[in-house]
Amino acid sequence: MTNLDDRARRLLLRPGAWVEQRLDAEPPYALRLNPDRRRRPVLEFDEAIFRALAAEPGLIVQSARAWRARSGPSDGATPEPGRPGMIHGRRQVMTPDGRWLPLGANLTQSPIAWLARRRDLDGQPWLNPLQAAAGERLRADAELASLGQRLTANHDALPRTGSGGGRGYARHPTHIAAARRVARALAAVDPLFRPMIEAVCVNGSSLQLAENDLGVRRREGKLVLREGLAQLARHYGA
Repeated sequence: MTNLDDRARRLLLRPGAWVEQRLDAEPPYALRLNPDRRRRPVLEFDEAIFRALAAEPGLIVQSARAWRARSGPSDGATPEPGRPGMIHGRRQVMTPDGRWLPLGANLTQSPIAWLARRRDLDGQPWLNPLQAAAGERLRADAELASLGQRLTANHDALPRTGSGGGRGYARHPTHIAAARRVARALAAVDPLFRPMIEAVCVNGSSLQLAENDLGVRRREGKLVLREGLAQLARHYGA
C-alpha cells in the first residue's frame, strides 16, 4: 500500500466524502468532502488508486460517475442470524441497458474476505493468499462494471446505442473495460467451477447459499471454490 493509497482510504471514510470521475481531466478521479463541485477536491488520483479503493474499503454507486465508501457494520446494521458476513441493504447498480436500479446487496465485507479469515480444524486458512487475492480482484472488477447480478448474463457487457426507440446509451470505457476483464477471468475458469466463482465473487453469495443454489453438497462447495480460485489466480498471473 502506498502513502497515496492510505491517504485516499482515510479521506474516503470521512462523513460526506465521495469520488468523482472527471471525463476530461487528468488525473481522471477526484475525492471530495462535500457536494460542491466548484470547490477544489482534496485529492486527485489515477485509475490504479481508484481500483484500490474499489477493493478496500469498497465503493457504492452514488450517481452517474460518483461513488462513496461501502457501508458496513458501523451503520448500526447487524448480520442476519445464520448468515455470517451478511448485512442486507440496497445499492444502486447499472443494468446492461444503462438504467440505474436499486438492488439488494450485502453491505458488509465480501464473502471472499470472510472466508479468508476462517480457519479449519488444523488452524489453516480456508483460502490461501493467492486464492483470496484473485477472488477479491474479480469482485472489485465486477463492482466497477456496476452490473451486479446481471453481469453474468451478459459477459461482454458491450455498449448499447441506437436502441429503445432512439434512446441510445454508451457506457463509459472504464465500466466496459472492467466488464471485459470479468468476462476474460470467468472464461479462464473451468465450466465445472465457474458457477461457484460467479455466485461468490460476482454475485456476492455466501458459500452456504451458493452451495444450496447450485445443488452442491455441504463442504464440497469449499473444494469447488478453492479450485476455481486457483485457476483464477493463474489467469491473473499469480
